[in-house]
Parts: sequence; structure tokens; C-alpha cells
Amino acid sequence: MIQVLQTPLFKRRKKKLYKWQITILDGEINKIVMNPTIGQMKKGDLTGVYVHKFKMKKDLFLLAYTFDPATRTLIMLGSHENFYRDLKKYK
Repeated sequence: MIQVLQTPLFKRRKKKLYKWQITILDGEINKIVMNPTIGQMKKGDLTGVYVHKFKMKKDLFLLAYTFDPATRTLIMLGSHENFYRDLKKYK
């Protein structure tokens, strides 16, 4: 059984979404649980962090996460604007 953990930052951003967006997000999280290498691994300051990009209608969203064999930690969710800047600040 794989455990999915959420950071407080991720929870705050998820709470602001509409129900239909949360449904799409849950589907994307399931994809990450099944195949954690689906995202792109980052380099430099963000080494060890993966970012999965997906669309909700026409909007592009990014989901940052880390993983090990037993857990998936969801770090941050957002649009591309200032995403990496905020992610570096959080990390």
C-alpha cells in the first residue's frame, strides 16, 4: 500500500479549486501513485523534486512531488506563473 502525503501548501492550494478540478486532480494523483516517474525530474536547487504537467480544460497546471517506494509526497500545485520561484522558496 502506497501512502500519499500532502504538504500544508498543497492542501491550501487544493482547497481553492472547484469540485470538477479536484476530480481531475485526483485522477492525475492516481497516475503519479501508479507511475511516479511520469513527471520530469528537476535539477539544481530542486534536485529530487518531480513536476507533472497536466491540463484542466485549457489551463496548464503543474504538480510538484517527491517519492520513495512507500510514499508519494505532494508538495505544490499551481499554474506555471511563479511556480518554480514559489517552489524554491518553500523547499
